[in-house]
Amino acid sequence: MKPTSFWAAPILSLLFFAAFVGVWHFSTQQTLGEVTVDPEYAALIGAQAATGGQSAMPGPLDVGAKLWEHIRDPFYDRGTNDKGIGTQLIYSIGRVLIGFALAALVAIPLGFVIGMSPLIYKALDPFIQVLKPISPLAWMPLALYTIKDSNISAVFVIFICSLWPMLVNTAFGVASVRKDWLNVARTLEVSSLRTAFQVILPAAAPTIMTGMRISVGIAWLVIVAAEMLVGGTGIGYFVWNEWNNLSITNIITAILLIGLVGMMLDTLLAQLARAVTYKE
Repeated sequence: MKPTSFWAAPILSLLFFAAFVGVWHFSTQQTLGEVTVDPEYAALIGAQAATGGQSAMPGPLDVGAKLWEHIRDPFYDRGTNDKGIGTQLIYSIGRVLIGFALAALVAIPLGFVIGMSPLIYKALDPFIQVLKPISPLAWMPLALYTIKDSNISAVFVIFICSLWPMLVNTAFGVASVRKDWLNVARTLEVSSLRTAFQVILPAAAPTIMTGMRISVGIAWLVIVAAEMLVGGTGIGYFVWNEWNNLSITNIITAILLIGLVGMMLDTLLAQLARAVTYKE
């Protein structure tokens, strides 16, 4: 197989993006004539768009103009329901990082214990398998009822959804460390603490980082839905508020920024994962 050029993938990505924008542009420009629609739907999205006079979906030029408007002044604060999109993103990222960090503080040490003890692994595995598939949003009513604080409740949901991938991957990575290395450490009479930090942790680090990448992706997904429920601030609340204002352009702009922030978080952890990965 011939090696591909360094620029081949970026150029192909740009072509795909241009094709997508072109299809998007032309599909929002078409006029369909008079169309009979449900009156409630027409009242919701506007009579002109509902009857086919124009598309209810904004085009790429409209979204680009709105995105530039947000970028020019991302941190304004004009009241409770009128904050810049940069401010909203900061609130969301802050909640995600706090919940994610708390989950890491619990999951990684507990994963070490589970991975190093087959007995504890078998004892706790049923609980993990029962709790892991529960939707994080299912915890939100309980969190709001017991904690009685919307911000802390959102952080709790991030903590819960971030916990399981890191816990499972850490336990798996620790349990998968080559027995030869552990036997050498025992032969050299290395202490358990030193073995954990100098043998097990470096060997399990790539698997742990994979769990952290999965966790931060799930956390960023969940925070949007959580903020729609708790309200107040955050990019999720921004999306819900703009839906109430019927501003589809703002919603698409927020969706684009949510994707970009998620990509940056994943890229950062991917770089950290490469830094701790070694070749045998």
